[in-house]
Formats: sequence, C-alpha cells, structure tokens
Amino acid sequence: MTTTTAPTRRRATTGRLTAGGVIRSEWIKLRSVRSTLWCYGLIVLLVIGIGVLASSLSSFGGTALTGDAARSTVVSINTAGLNIAVLIAAVLGSLIITGEYSTGMIRSTFAAVPRRTGAIAAKAVVLAVTTFLATSVGIWVSALITSPILAAKDVEVQLGEPSVFLPLLGGAVFVTMIALLAFGFGIILRSTAGTLATALGLLLVVPIILSILGALTQGADWVTTVSALMPQSAGSKLFGYASTDTATASTGGGLVLNGWGGFGVLSAWVVAVLALALTLVKRRDA
Repeated sequence: MTTTTAPTRRRATTGRLTAGGVIRSEWIKLRSVRSTLWCYGLIVLLVIGIGVLASSLSSFGGTALTGDAARSTVVSINTAGLNIAVLIAAVLGSLIITGEYSTGMIRSTFAAVPRRTGAIAAKAVVLAVTTFLATSVGIWVSALITSPILAAKDVEVQLGEPSVFLPLLGGAVFVTMIALLAFGFGIILRSTAGTLATALGLLLVVPIILSILGALTQGADWVTTVSALMPQSAGSKLFGYASTDTATASTGGGLVLNGWGGFGVLSAWVVAVLALALTLVKRRDA
C-alpha cells in the first residue's frame, strides 16, 4: 500500500518595499520607545494644565469682554503652554533620530531602506503627524474646559470663529514644525547633546542675545529684522491673535511679520535644514 502526497503549493513572497510599510515600521519604533509617550503626555498635560490654570486665575474686574478683547483672551489662554510644549517637542524631534545613531540601529534602518531618503521621510511623517495630533488634543481639550470657566467671567467666544480657530490650529502647526526642525538638526549632527544644544540654543539663547543687542543698539532695524526671522519669533505669529490681518512688511522699525509671514519664515527654516540633512545622509556613512 502506497500513499501519495499531494504537492503543496507555496506562494512565492517577495520582499517589496512600500512607503506604507516603511511608515508603519517607523510608527512601531516611535510608539515602542517609552520616552515618546512621556513627551507627548507632557505636551498634552502642560497645554491643558496651563490653560485651565490661567483661565481660573484670570480676573477681568467684573467687566464683560467682547469682540477682539474676548477673542484675544481665549486664544492667549489656550496657547499659553505652547512656549514650554515646544521645547519638549524639540527634545522629541532630536531623540527620534539621534537615538538610532547612538545605538547603531540606523544601520539596520538604512539596510532595510537602501535609498535612505524613504526612511528619513517616513520618520518625518510619523513625527509630524503624531506631534500635530498630540498638540491639537491639548489645545482643544484646554479650549473646551476653559470655555465655561471664562463664560462664567463674562468672556464668551465661539471657538469656531476663524479669528479664534486659526490661531489655535496654528499653535499645533508651530510645535510640529519645531519638532521637524530639531529632527533635521539631529540628522546633521548625529549627536543628542549637540542637537539639543543647537535646537534649544536657537529657541532660547539666541532671542535673549538679540534682545540684549536691541537694548544696546537702541532698537536698530537690523536687530529687529534678525529677531523676527528667528524660528521662535516667526513661529509665535502662527498662534498670535490679530484683529486685522496685516501683510508682511518692512517698516522703519524693521521687519514685521503677520501669521502667514511667520509661517513662511518657519517653513523656510525647516525646508533648509531638512534639505541639508538629506544631502548629508546620502553622502555620509551611517
């Protein structure tokens, strides 16, 4: 008695590399690192906590606020935490890439994605999307919590009004772009300490130096212009309330940026740094 075995069909599988697969792998790496969860958690909690604290402690002398005054108050309260949250985002943007360089994992990443550009682009997409979502959650939860608090103090504003909605949206964009800027510096420097020194120095130290120079030169136009072109100053225009949308202009007092002008300057910073980073990634060894 003989037995016959039916031939088994094996489906040939090919290791095709797709953009979706690379992004998925980068997402897995990002959420598997504990520091990522801590950073995003801190961003959300800081934005909400500072917004709620500011609205609770604010006093308007029993006077009802309407119009621009009310809208400006709502925007400033719910974006008050961004100046701290943006520093956390810069740290996260640095760690997401310098951590791989320090552990040597970047070699495995580039071995899996030989062109390298795809891996860097996937990291940037994952970083941008997650940072934007986390910051947006913090801002809008803060806005929803502070609305009844401010309404009890006769400050009532519709959050859907463009003059309120756009600055709140711009705040999330600002934090996201700073994270990408730090990410680009991380690729260029390949050192956590060096990247943090550069990114935080650009955000914190340079504005202080320019402020001192402005005082010493009695507000020279060139100092005002250079200050306006710094990432922190330009980015702050994205979530600053303006009753009228003034155009970008160069006046006797130096360069003045509106929201769109600030977005353009900050975008130029991010594009320039990432372009240099991609060029170096292709030319250097991992």
